[in-house]
Amino acid sequence: MSDKSKILLVEDEAGLVMTIRDRLEEERYEVEVAEDGEIGYEKALKASHDLIILDLMLPKKGGLDICRDLRQKGVGTPILMLTAKGQVIDKVLGLKLGADDYMQKPFEMMELLARVEVQLRKKNRIQEAHDAGEYTFSNVTMDFKKMLIKKAKVEVALSAKEFQLLKFLVENEGVILSRDQLLNEVWGYDALPSTRTVDVHIAWLRQKLEEDSKYPKHILTVHGFGYKFQG
Repeated sequence: MSDKSKILLVEDEAGLVMTIRDRLEEERYEVEVAEDGEIGYEKALKASHDLIILDLMLPKKGGLDICRDLRQKGVGTPILMLTAKGQVIDKVLGLKLGADDYMQKPFEMMELLARVEVQLRKKNRIQEAHDAGEYTFSNVTMDFKKMLIKKAKVEVALSAKEFQLLKFLVENEGVILSRDQLLNEVWGYDALPSTRTVDVHIAWLRQKLEEDSKYPKHILTVHGFGYKFQG
C-alpha cells in the first residue's frame, strides 16, 4: 500500500490512540488523530483522507452521528467503525448509516491492519475504474465514456437519465444519497420532477440490472434516508 495513504483516527482512549497510530505509522501510513467527535467530524469534512477509523462512543459527537452526517454531506471516504459494545443493533445501524466495516474491541492489531488494507484496496479499485472509464459490479459493466451498459455481455438499453443516475450512484459508492440530492445532481436544481421520479428511475434500474429487483444487492434503499450503491 502506498506510503501516501492518509488515515484519520477518531478515538478518545489515549492508550489505544498511541497503539493504533504507532502501528499504522510503522506500516508507512500517514495518521491524523482527533480525540473527540466534534473535532473528528470537522477534520473529516475539511481534509481529504483515504480512510477514517471511527470509534462509536466519543465525547461531544458520537460515531453513529458522525457517520450519518458525513454520508449525508456526500463524504464517501471509507469508514471502519470501532466499538466496545456487542449489541447487534449498533453494528446493523452503523452499516446502514454508511460504515464500510466494523470491529469490536478488543481486537488483534493484525486484523485491524488487514481490514485497513482491504478498505484502501477497495477505494483504489474504484478510483482506477473511474479513471479508466469502466466499472464492473457482478455481471454488469459500465463504460462511462461510451455511455454503454452490458449485463452478462449483453447490451442493456438505458435512458440518458437512467445512465446519469447510475453513474452518480456508482461514483458515490457507499454514500447515502437523499432523493433531493439525486434530483439536484441528476435532473438539476431548476428541474420540475418530484422525488417520486427518483423512485421510479431507481425501480427501472433495478429491473434492468439487478438479478432480483425485489431483493437488490447493489442499488439499495436506506429507509428514512434515501439510496446508496454497493458494488
